[in-house]
Amino acid sequence: MNGKWTIGIIGGSGLYAIDGLANAEWRDVPTPWGDPSDQLLFGNVGAVNLVFLPRHGRGHRISPSELNARANIDALKRSGCTDILAISSIGSLREELEPGRFVVVDQFIDRTVMRASSFFTTGLVGHVSMADPVCPRLSAFAAEAVTAAGGNVTKGATYVAMEGPQFSSRAESLLYRQWGADVIGMTAMPEAKLAREAELPYALIGMVTDYDCWRESEAAVDVAEVIEQMHKNGDTARKTVSALIASLPRERTPSPIDTVLDFALMTDPAVRDPALIAKLDAILARVSAA
Repeated sequence: MNGKWTIGIIGGSGLYAIDGLANAEWRDVPTPWGDPSDQLLFGNVGAVNLVFLPRHGRGHRISPSELNARANIDALKRSGCTDILAISSIGSLREELEPGRFVVVDQFIDRTVMRASSFFTTGLVGHVSMADPVCPRLSAFAAEAVTAAGGNVTKGATYVAMEGPQFSSRAESLLYRQWGADVIGMTAMPEAKLAREAELPYALIGMVTDYDCWRESEAAVDVAEVIEQMHKNGDTARKTVSALIASLPRERTPSPIDTVLDFALMTDPAVRDPALIAKLDAILARVSAA
């Protein structure tokens, strides 16, 4: 059945200044998993609803390792989002992915170790496929939107998610290149995994701010350099969001990702934990109603 688009946007400061955003309102969205990073900004551009979440909180208050990704994704699901567009700064592991370039990621290597990475724990076991971790439809719209916004875009890249908050050692950076990774960041995992569990098609636009420290003849990554490039990327990022909204078909046709939980839940209904089921009210809303 066709329906309306409600795009959840997870990004950094400045993205909520989206051209043409009407009926803008910041709202608290409590979740059973704790507080999301900040209030969520609700609004619409024409017929497309938007829900914006500042990933690190306004003012960049929250460290990557301390993000409550479960609360963030639950809050977006609870807010009626149909799809998620994540926008984040990344480091480059390839010469051809220069600072200022936008990269639409299609694969991940998860090197995070301190983060809760699933909604499904003891009491309700669920296994979703992450073989193809992003939504190809939304990713294609995202790549076209970067071009329409005047940015240089590369379609398809492998993102290695590191724990942080420290940047890589040179040995790690060189290892990631050997693994075939193209870009590096600290926030896409477990964000993308949780979006899949929540049946939310997910796409990631990475904005290259710097070369990671694999270039041994050059200085290591510097925060001032990263911040300067982030500001340069910001205007194109905002224009990209506007271009993506303008490019969406009038009606949203279903995605296979909308129903992944039909094939993921393993625990016999007779022994599922009622307390966990209650926490999963938003995540399981569709399958519970079926």
